[in-house]
Amino acid sequence: QVQLVESGGGLVQAGGSLRLSCVASVSIFGLNTMGWYRQAPGKQREFLAQISGGGSTKYAESVKARFTISRNNARNSVYLQLNSLKPEDTAVYYCNALREWKYSYWGQGTQVTVSS
Repeated sequence: QVQLVESGGGLVQAGGSLRLSCVASVSIFGLNTMGWYRQAPGKQREFLAQISGGGSTKYAESVKARFTISRNNARNSVYLQLNSLKPEDTAVYYCNALREWKYSYWGQGTQVTVSS
């Protein structure tokens, strides 16, 4: 079982930045990938970014120029830097971990609200 705890969300003005953190209850060396998703009210959860154990990254085209994913293995943590935030970025942001290429785990989410 892998537990994930997100933090760092909040209220920010358009154009501002936030850094989201996700701490895993296990060593992230053993996880295939860690990623970030978000879900806005009335919408489906959408993929944002992913980082592999080797450090390879993948992004959704819609956020590629503004969001950056990174990881700190020593802290069992993954981060998402959000820059140039827009009101449409308002959503609950979720951390995800994939183990053994079949077990998927989710955090409880952290709210990001961007005011215009």
